[in-house]
Amino acid sequence: MTALTLVAPAPARPPGPRWLLRLHRPALYIWLGLVAVLAVGLVWLWGPLTDASAEAWRQYRADCADTDPCTYDQNAIVRYKSVYNYLTSALTALPFLVAAWAGAALFGRDLENGTAHLAWTQGISPTRWLATKLAVPAAAVAAGTGVLVTLHHLMWAASKGRIDTAKSWYDNVTLHTNGPTTVAFALAGLAGGAVAGLLLRRTLPALGVALGIAAAVRVAADQAMPHLWPGVTKVTGLSTGPDGAGLEISSGLVTSGGGHVADPGCLSPRPEVCTAMYARLDATGFYDTYHPESHYWPLQLTTTALVLAVAAALTVAAFTLLRRSTATRPGDSRGDRPRGGGENAV
Repeated sequence: MTALTLVAPAPARPPGPRWLLRLHRPALYIWLGLVAVLAVGLVWLWGPLTDASAEAWRQYRADCADTDPCTYDQNAIVRYKSVYNYLTSALTALPFLVAAWAGAALFGRDLENGTAHLAWTQGISPTRWLATKLAVPAAAVAAGTGVLVTLHHLMWAASKGRIDTAKSWYDNVTLHTNGPTTVAFALAGLAGGAVAGLLLRRTLPALGVALGIAAAVRVAADQAMPHLWPGVTKVTGLSTGPDGAGLEISSGLVTSGGGHVADPGCLSPRPEVCTAMYARLDATGFYDTYHPESHYWPLQLTTTALVLAVAAALTVAAFTLLRRSTATRPGDSRGDRPRGGGENAV
């Protein structure tokens, strides 16, 4: 008689990140296509459109000062401005797009239709599921957004001193699309979408809350940014008026004792009325506390660090929500714990 040898089957190997790429392959293709289109547009704007607009402005400055009518390529100037506004607006919207997708499709829909629970029964613990769902998109989002803000900064720098209508460095949307704060906003949007999806577990409500979180992060960063680095104060006379070219922190009137008071503003066309008003306030000049262009990188880096800290806090909140939702309730041997998770279950 031949003895039968029973061989225990090898334990199933938990799927790697490839399952996530297969599940969200259409979203990955859309993201890559969007990044490619915006990158091509930024390179086009950086090269031919900037050169054409700069040449048109050179013609305008050379010929239109003394000649009327004058000849210059107005279409090149308008084309540059239009494409710049479109591309900058699109890049500004990317963090909101990431947040909406994360809340609705990446987490909300998977939890609503049971795809997440199915994954937990296939050898993937909830913690590993969430870590993979965050890490893989975060790498794609950071890489794609990083390329775009780099191209945007190079394109904008090529217009300095050449195009009269080029946006200033402290223009709100230009300030962020020129630097790493946009990358941080996108990562915060991804983490905010995870929180919204895990909290609501429904597609459309999670989409709305994710957009709200992304908007709140953006507004808070805008309000905090001027105060994250010491500014420069410039004092001018009453006849000169305020004069601070940069990102403003505060402005007002300087009194004879050196104090700072709010400027009520004088709207009268009669100079003697304004003079009397300022005399009553004991004002001797104006002050303007602002950030010059040399503060660009300190402001960018400090704001980026702040937003990344918020993204990290949202990530911790997402893991906390997941652990609470998958923990076994007292008195219930199974609770919400996914079946088949084994020792990998949270």
